[in-house]
Amino acid sequence: MPWYYAVAERDHNLQDPTSPEKIRQLGELLRLGRGTRVLDIGCGKAGPALVLAKTFDCTITGVERAPEFVAAARERVARAGLEERIEIVEADAAAYPLEPDAWDVALCLGASFVFGGLEGTLEALAPTVRPGGFLAIGEPYWKEWPLPREVDDDEGFVTLPETVSRVEEAGLAPVGLIAASEDDWDRYESLHWRAVEEWLEENPGDPDASEIRERHRANRDAYLRLQRRLLGWAMFVARR
Repeated sequence: MPWYYAVAERDHNLQDPTSPEKIRQLGELLRLGRGTRVLDIGCGKAGPALVLAKTFDCTITGVERAPEFVAAARERVARAGLEERIEIVEADAAAYPLEPDAWDVALCLGASFVFGGLEGTLEALAPTVRPGGFLAIGEPYWKEWPLPREVDDDEGFVTLPETVSRVEEAGLAPVGLIAASEDDWDRYESLHWRAVEEWLEENPGDPDASEIRERHRANRDAYLRLQRRLLGWAMFVARR
């Protein structure tokens, strides 16, 4: 079966509900510059890495396990002429060696599942950043609490204040957040819808087309009925 997100995110430059402008804002909060060493966990197609390396001239190592995204990331890096600034490592980030105090900045944008959620990500990545360095995690949060009865909270997300509290409990000092807007969310989701609909038209005889169509419609319905109103997303920035 084609991997669902390889289909749904084929047109995404940024695979999170954010924008190039907000990624540049993130780079300013992180005090990126020439010589800054950045670890990007779950880097996907290298969308944030390309923006940050081009804007701030920093050096980035991106770790990604999906071969489709690794291939796309390396192609995009080469096309941008940034091979000397961005290295893409194909590996399971959960098994990637995280040496203590080895990085100026660690990113995990929309990929905290690698370490089992927010708390596991903070535990894994905080020690790998040097004292005085920064950690940035892109994470969903609930805009309302308690949740409506019909909403499943299988992922264990919490409210915005509670998310920041968890960052503090990990021994980090929160220094900022950059939240997704409704426009960011709509753009992100709409690219999914268009990509899947086009893929279904291009591959009518694929044996897995019906399963992909069903997942696509379920995701779209969940977004329109509940998630657009209830689910936020932000990049949380903290200093070690």
